[in-house]
Amino acid sequence: MQRPFTLAFFSLILLDSVIAQISYSIPEEMPKGSLVGNVAQDLGLDTKRLISGKAKIHSRNSAEYVELNRERGVLLVKEEIDREALCSETTVCALDFQVILENPIEFYTVTVQITDINDNAPTFEKNEIHFKISESATPGAKFVLKMAEDHDVGINGIQKYELKPSDNFALKLQNNLHDNKNVEMVLQKPLDREKQEQINLVLMAVDGGEPQMSGTMLIVVTVLDVNDNAPVFTQQTYKAAITENSPAGSIIASVTASDADQGSNGKITYSITNTQANVRKIFEVNKDRGEVFLIGNVDFEKNRRFEIIVGATDEGGLTDSCKLVVEVQDVNDNKPEISIMSKSNVISEDVELNTVVTVINIEDMDSGENGNVKCFINENMPFILKSSTNNFFSLVTDSELDREMASEYNITVTCSDEGVPSLSSSVTLTLQISDVNDNAPVFERSSYEAYIVENNTPGLSIFTVKATDADWNQNARVSYILEDSSVNGVPVSSYVSVSADSGVIHAVRSFDYEQIKDFQFRIKAQDGGSPPLSSNVTVRMLIQDQNDNPPQVLYPVQTGGSVVAEMVPRSADVGYLVTKVVAVDVDSGQNAWLSYKLQKATDRVLFEVGSQNGEIRTIRQVTDKDAVKQRLTVIVEDNGQPSRSATVIVNVAVADSFPEVLSEFTDFPHDKEYNDNLTFYLVLALAVVSFLFITCLVVIVSVKIYRWRQSRILYHSNLPVIPYYPPRYSDTLGTGTLPHVYNYEVCRTTDSRKSDNKFGGAGGQNVLIMDPSSTGTMQQIQNEKSILDEPDSPIEVRQHFIH
Repeated sequence: MQRPFTLAFFSLILLDSVIAQISYSIPEEMPKGSLVGNVAQDLGLDTKRLISGKAKIHSRNSAEYVELNRERGVLLVKEEIDREALCSETTVCALDFQVILENPIEFYTVTVQITDINDNAPTFEKNEIHFKISESATPGAKFVLKMAEDHDVGINGIQKYELKPSDNFALKLQNNLHDNKNVEMVLQKPLDREKQEQINLVLMAVDGGEPQMSGTMLIVVTVLDVNDNAPVFTQQTYKAAITENSPAGSIIASVTASDADQGSNGKITYSITNTQANVRKIFEVNKDRGEVFLIGNVDFEKNRRFEIIVGATDEGGLTDSCKLVVEVQDVNDNKPEISIMSKSNVISEDVELNTVVTVINIEDMDSGENGNVKCFINENMPFILKSSTNNFFSLVTDSELDREMASEYNITVTCSDEGVPSLSSSVTLTLQISDVNDNAPVFERSSYEAYIVENNTPGLSIFTVKATDADWNQNARVSYILEDSSVNGVPVSSYVSVSADSGVIHAVRSFDYEQIKDFQFRIKAQDGGSPPLSSNVTVRMLIQDQNDNPPQVLYPVQTGGSVVAEMVPRSADVGYLVTKVVAVDVDSGQNAWLSYKLQKATDRVLFEVGSQNGEIRTIRQVTDKDAVKQRLTVIVEDNGQPSRSATVIVNVAVADSFPEVLSEFTDFPHDKEYNDNLTFYLVLALAVVSFLFITCLVVIVSVKIYRWRQSRILYHSNLPVIPYYPPRYSDTLGTGTLPHVYNYEVCRTTDSRKSDNKFGGAGGQNVLIMDPSSTGTMQQIQNEKSILDEPDSPIEVRQHFIH
C-alpha cells in the first residue's frame, strides 16, 4: 500500500480570517482508520488550537470518506474509498473540503487525490457475439467489435487485444479522440462457406496492471453466400451538438450508409456498437433510417462530450461503422448554491470597522459565463461583501452601527450567475434591519382604455387599475387618487370616482353616447412610505353606443294640416321612381343601419320599397283601373338589438293632370289624429267662405245688370261708351267672375323627367281685350267677338310649374 504524502503547496491570504491550502495523495481502497495526513504538523498548528477552535470539516461530498481527529491533529479514512465509484467519468479523482476553526475564524482548503489500483479486470458486455459474413467478403473488410470495459485508469486500464485463432482474421486497433481504442476485426483472406460454414474466435482484452488481468469474448462467425458489397457511410466522422436537458426523443443527427447490392443484401440496419453503458442508456438509433435520438437525460455537468459508434449492417452481414461526435452545450440550469461557513448572530454596536460578520461559500455547477457568479447585498446597509478566494465571500462592517437608530438588520445576500436567463439564489442573515422606501408604485400598463355602455346605472364598476410597489409592508401599501381635471368644463369627479384601496373605477353618472363619446383622466398611485412616492397613469374612457334612438324620417315631411302627395302618371313604366323616403338615426355603427319595407299599401302589387335606399318604385305598369288615391305606409327599422323603428305615410296620386289630382284629393280623408276643435274651425271657415262667395256673386250680378242698363241708354243716345271692367277680371258673358290667371304648382320627383305630363287647354276662356284708343261702341266690340274665337286670339293663359 502506498504511503500518503503531502504536496508542499500553501497559499495564504491576509484577511481577518486565515486561508491556506494543502494537498495529499492516497491510493483507493485504503482500510478504515488509515492515515491520510498530519494536518496540524503540515499547517503549523497546535492540537490545542484544533480543540479550542472546534475544528471541523466542511464539504458537500467528502465528509463521508475523511474525518478529522482533533486530539492527534490528523486526517483519517472514514470509509473505504472506491475510485471507480467516486470518479467514474474522470481520470483525476480528488476530494476537496475545508477545515474550519472558530474564535477567531480560520479555514483551510484540503485536497486529497485518490490514485488508482488494478482491482478491476476487463469485461465485455456480452460473452458471445455473432457475425454473419458473406463468403464474397474481400480481404480488408472491417468488422467493428464491441470493446471491453475496464473501470481502472491509466496503466491499469486495457492495454491490448488478442484474437485467436488468426487464420482468417486479424485485429486492428485505432485510437479515437479520447485515446479509447476502437477494435476492428479485419478479414485477412477470403472465406469459403463450402469449406467452413462457421468460425469460432476468441477475443481477449488484457490490462497492464500488476497482477495482469484479462477478459474474453467468443466471436461466432457464420459465413453467408453471395453478398459482395458492404455498407459504406457517407462520412467516417459525424459531428453534432445538443443542449443539455433536451427532451427524450430529440433527434441529434442522421447517419447515412449505402450498399451497392440489391434486394435484401442492400437493406441496411443501423445500430449503436458502443460498449459504454452511459452511451447506450442515453442514445438510440433508428435501425431503418439512421436517426440518432435521445432516450435519456443529457447533463453537461456529468458528460460534456459523447462519441457514438454507429454500425451499418446489411442482410449479408457486411458492416461498416462511423463515429458520431456529440458536443453537449451547457445550459444555465444550476442556480448558485450559498453555504454559510460561519456567522455571528450577535455583535456589539461598538465593533470596529471591517469586522467579519459572516463567511459564505458560493458554488455554481455550470461552466463558463453560466458559472461566473457575482454576489451583492441589499442597498442602504452598513455592511459590504468582500470577495476572498475560491468563491469565498466575507461580510464585514462598512460603517458605524447605532442600535438606537436601527435595532435589527435583515441582510439579504443575493448571488446571480451571468447565464441567459440569469439564475440567482439568496440567503437572509438576521441582524435586525428596517426597510427603506426607495421604490415608487408602478402601474401594470403605461396607459389604460376602459369601455362603458351608455345609459349605465350610476355607481357601476367600470374598470380596475393596478399598481405594485417593490418595497415591503407599509412602504408597499398603495392608495389610488383621482387627480383633479375637467371634462368640457365639468370636474372629472362628477363623471367617475376611484376606490382608494382597490383601484376600482366607478361611474358617478349615467353617460349618453350622443353627448360625450370619450374623455380621459389621470389616476395617481401613492405608497404608504414616508415620504410617500407616487406615479400616475392616464385612463381613456370610451362610451359605447346603445340603440336608444329610433330612426327619424326627414322626407317626406309629415304635416298635420295639409296633404302632400307624390304624382305618378298613368303612363309610368315598371320601375318608375315615385319618391324616396329619407331617414337618419343618431346612433352609430349597426345601430344606425336602416332598412325600409312596405307595411301597408292601398295596392300592394303596384309599389315596392327598396330595403336599403328607401326608393319607392312601381313594380308593374300603371293602368286606368288603378285608383287615383294611393296610401303607402313605410316602416323604417334600424339594426340594433332590440331594433327601433319609425313609420311614414306616403300619399301617391295616380293621374295625368293636376286638376284631376286636385279634384280627387279634395275629399282626401284627414287623419284621425285631428281633434274636435280643429273640425269645428274648419266647418266655421267653410261657412264664412260660402257666405262671402254668395254675397260677392249677388254684388257682381247687380253691377252687371246696372252696367247693362247704362249701356242700353248710351247706345240709344249714340254716345261712345267705354265699358268698365274690374282689374284681373274678364267678361265671360255673365257666366262668372273667376280670375283669368291660373297658377298650377306641381311637385315632381327626381325621375319625373322620365314621365310625360299633358295638360289640356283652358276651354272657353275668351277674354275681351280693351284698347284705350278704341272709340267703338259696345255693339262694335261684340261684333268683333269672332276675332277672339280664332286660334291666334290674344287669350292670356298661364301655367306655372315648379320643378
